[in-house]
Formats: sequence, C-alpha cells, structure tokens
Amino acid sequence: MEPSGAMTQMRHLTGEVERIAVEAGVGARRAQRRGKFWNATHLMLGFPAAVLAAVSGAAGLTSPDARVPAAILALLAAGFSSGAAFLRAEARQLANLRRRYAWQDLEVRARLVLAREAYMTEEDLYSALSRLLEQRRTVPSSAIVLSELPSPPTQPEPPQPG
Repeated sequence: MEPSGAMTQMRHLTGEVERIAVEAGVGARRAQRRGKFWNATHLMLGFPAAVLAAVSGAAGLTSPDARVPAAILALLAAGFSSGAAFLRAEARQLANLRRRYAWQDLEVRARLVLAREAYMTEEDLYSALSRLLEQRRTVPSSAIVLSELPSPPTQPEPPQPG
C-alpha cells in the first residue's frame, strides 16, 4: 500500500479507537450516576423502614393507647420495605457498579492502544481495534446484569388444607 493510503488507514483506525475510548468514558459516567441514584434510593427506602419498624414496636409495647399510632407506623415501615424489595435498588446499584467497571476497563485499554499507536503497524492496530470491539460487546447491559442477580425473596405459600 502506498504511504498516503497507509497513513489514511492508520488515521481511520486510530479514530475508531478514539471513539471507543470516548464511548467507554461516557458509559462509565452514566453507570456511575445510575449507581449513585439506586444507592440513594436503597438508603431512602431501607433506612426509614428500619427506623419506623423499631419505633412502631416500641410504641406498641409502651401502652395500650399507642396501638393505633404503632399500627400506622408499622404499615409505613412495611410500605417502605415492600417498595425497596420491589425496586431492587440494591441489586440495580450493584449492576451499575459492574457496568461502570467494565466501561472503565474498556476505556483504559483503548487509551493504551492510542498511546502505543505510533509504534504499531496497521495490522497491529487493526488487531487491537478488533479486541476492543469484542470487549465492548461484552459490557453487560443493565437488563442482562439484573437478570443474573438473585431475585428478591418471596413470601412462602400458605399451607393448603387437606
């Protein structure tokens, strides 16, 4: 291949590696933001549920007149707890943490390829780009990661008569 054609091909391959690095950086930041959101959601639902459960138990035991407020607090605690279980916020936070690490790893590898690009042949750069594209395909989507996590515990079936 003529020198100008080789340079054009190298620039094109380098541009593809740069696009992968940018995409991976954006993906990592998005996964981090989503992880923070789900972590905050987990805390906002779980902590009040625990506090309300404790307060309702203490209120119910203090006097017979506190039964109604204790029952209301217990219902609120159950609502927060059910909401947390339904949303699976903790699982979603962990899933986004995995996605973030996968994107960050891809970005680092792409930046390493770019750092070495000046010393690589066209074939080496093409091979490195192929490996990066394969790694990009392995970055888990949020749906796949969530399906791999254990499902929340369910209520046992009531015993059947007979």
